[in-house]
Amino acid sequence: MTDLYPAADERELLRQAAATHTTASRDVESFLRRLPEVPDPADVAEYANLLSREERARADRQAAADAAGLRLDSLESE
Repeated sequence: MTDLYPAADERELLRQAAATHTTASRDVESFLRRLPEVPDPADVAEYANLLSREERARADRQAAADAAGLRLDSLESE
């Protein structure tokens, strides 16, 4: 019999990847809430690092979703 649903471990990996992405996004939000009116070079560098981390987490979440059978061809409307 063919299993129509992804294995539980794939779903758990996806949940973990989603949680990691959520944390990274919240870290960006937290940074933006405390950002001074005039950012200095250290603020710009921190923002770049946070965005990079968030993007990696998003890519990992998407890869986990693909592995769990939630592959989307495109989210853009035509």
